[in-house]
Amino acid sequence: MRKIRVLIADDHTVLRDGIRALLDVHEDMEVVGDAEDGVEAVEKASQLKPDVVLMDIAMPRLGGLEAALELRQRKLLTKVIVLTQYDNKEYILQMLKAGAAGYILKKAAGTELVSAIRAVHAGESFLHPSVAKTVIDRYLQEGEEDEVERRLDQLTDREKEILKLLGEGRSNREIAELLYLSAKTVTHHRASIMEKLEIHNRTELVKFAIRAGLVDVGR
Repeated sequence: MRKIRVLIADDHTVLRDGIRALLDVHEDMEVVGDAEDGVEAVEKASQLKPDVVLMDIAMPRLGGLEAALELRQRKLLTKVIVLTQYDNKEYILQMLKAGAAGYILKKAAGTELVSAIRAVHAGESFLHPSVAKTVIDRYLQEGEEDEVERRLDQLTDREKEILKLLGEGRSNREIAELLYLSAKTVTHHRASIMEKLEIHNRTELVKFAIRAGLVDVGR
């Protein structure tokens, strides 16, 4: 049975030694080397061609993000698993965009790390539960933003202008005076906006205008 070849990249010797001891007891894994910074990680990954690199984010000389990007640029087949203490949303998304196949926190159990290595080696992705929630929340937010933009695109420029003023709490009469329109024309535009957006009352119109970024709520 061919073993999963692992490279450990972390600037803490104790942690590298601990992971090596953890993986050494598993017959399907082999630690082929370690690195104490990002530059060394890239060099050793290029030389040793491990199946998996366990990559910390905060390292001297070259951080984990830059190292992951460099490995990607070199078109190595090595899979990167981020092993870090950071569950910050921006770190997570940046590392995944850089090509990381897994993201696990240092507080995770050893069995979880072993599972992550096996999963990633098998071509799957592996995310720590709290990390997975962050990623899902982000994609749901992006999906909602896309839906708002799609609905907003149905409106004419004049309708967007009126929606913005409605969102600011302006009455039909005030909008008519500001845009030099008749109150009847404003009423007609408002009805058209509500029909296109499938919104049935003024309160929901205001909420949509805020979600669409037409209204500065900080004013």
